Amino acid sequence: MKLRWKKIAAGTAALLLAVQFVPVDRSNPPVRFEVAAPADVARILERSCYDCHSNRTRWPWYSRVAPASWWVAHHVAEGRADLNFTEWPAFDEDVRMLALKDIEAEVAGGRMPLRSYLLGHPGARLSDRDSELLLAWARDR
Repeated sequence: MKLRWKKIAAGTAALLLAVQFVPVDRSNPPVRFEVAAPADVARILERSCYDCHSNRTRWPWYSRVAPASWWVAHHVAEGRADLNFTEWPAFDEDVRMLALKDIEAEVAGGRMPLRSYLLGHPGARLSDRDSELLLAWARDR
């Protein structure tokens, strides 16, 4: 019985070591633009949104350890595809208006930042004042 558990443990360790060699894209494309926002709103966006929704992602240490690296890279790719603040001026007006409606819905509904993100980044949590500022910015544009 002990030998069986040792083999399982050794196999698991070998698998965890092997998956470290699976490449993961943790690149940041060049920043071409920045979203035009008041300074207080820009600070909130940078603190709470940019890691997933910009080309200025700060990749945490666990983004280099599989399988967490796969999950983080996937979330960043999805976030950038949904909304990329460093591509904002390149969007046409209709896309920007839809993005602002989405921002309003997500912030008002408490769905952004994601709870899973906040576990490792508690400083990204939106205060009531942060939410009010983001909502006012999204509504007034």
